[in-house]
Amino acid sequence: MPHRHEVDTMFKGETLVRKGFMRKHAVTPSLRLVPELNVIKIGGHGAIDYGREVVLPLMAEIGELSKQHKLLVVTGGGVRVRHILDIGIDLGMPTGVLAELAGKISEQNAVIVTLLLSQWGGSRIKTGDLLDLPTLLHLGLLPVVHGTPPYGLFEHPPGMGLIPPHRTDTGELLMADVLGARSCILVKNVEGLFTEDPRLNPKAELIEEITAKELIELDMEDMVLERKMLHLLQDTVNVKEIRIVNGHTRGNIERAIRGERVGTVIRV
Repeated sequence: MPHRHEVDTMFKGETLVRKGFMRKHAVTPSLRLVPELNVIKIGGHGAIDYGREVVLPLMAEIGELSKQHKLLVVTGGGVRVRHILDIGIDLGMPTGVLAELAGKISEQNAVIVTLLLSQWGGSRIKTGDLLDLPTLLHLGLLPVVHGTPPYGLFEHPPGMGLIPPHRTDTGELLMADVLGARSCILVKNVEGLFTEDPRLNPKAELIEEITAKELIELDMEDMVLERKMLHLLQDTVNVKEIRIVNGHTRGNIERAIRGERVGTVIRV
C-alpha cells in the first residue's frame, strides 16, 4: 500500500469518528462570538400572520428593547409555508425541494420585519453574514435574518413523512449556539408549551419547565415548537435552554431576556 502523506498534528491518522478522540476534545471551550446576544424568533404562524394589530406593537417592543440589549431577530414563514408545503407534497416534491421552497417564505418575512424595524436600525442580513454580527451590533444596527437553515437540497430526511425537519425554530437554535448567544427565545401565540393544544382543550396545562430529554420521552402528539429542536438542544455547546413566550402580550420578551419566570423554559 502506498505511503500516506501526513501533516504532523494532533489529528494525524485520525478518522474523525473515533469515540475516544471525540471525547478528548469535548472539554475544549468554544469561543462565544457574541456572548451578550439575545436571539428572538418571530414566528410567521404565531405572530406575523396576524397582521398589524399584533405585528406593529411587537415591532415597537423589539425596537425599544434593542436600545438596551443586543438582539438578533429571526423570522419564520407561517401560513404561506403551509401553503407551499401542501402544494409541493401534493405534486410529489422531495424533502430537499420542499426545504428550498419553504425557505423563500421566511426570507420574505425577514424583508417585511426589517422594514418595520427600520426606525430602530433594522438591517437585513443573510445566513452567510452571521460573522458580521459583532460589527453590525457595534454600529447600533438591529439585524434581522430568516430562520430556515441553509441545507436546501441537502436537507436531512425527516424519518416520517416529507416535511423538512430543520425549519425556522431549529435554524434559530443553530444560529444562537454558533454565536454563543446568552438566550434563545421563541415568540409564539400561546403562553408557552402545554400538555395539549390549549385552543382545542381549554383544560390543557402549561408546562413551565422541562428538560429536552423529558419532553422527547413524553412523545406528545403535537407541540408548539419543532421536535428537531429538542434533539439539537441536547448537543448544543453554548445554548442550554430555550424559552417560549406569548408575543401577543407586551413585556413578555423583556421578561424572558431578564430571565424572569414567564412562558416555558426547556433546559438541557
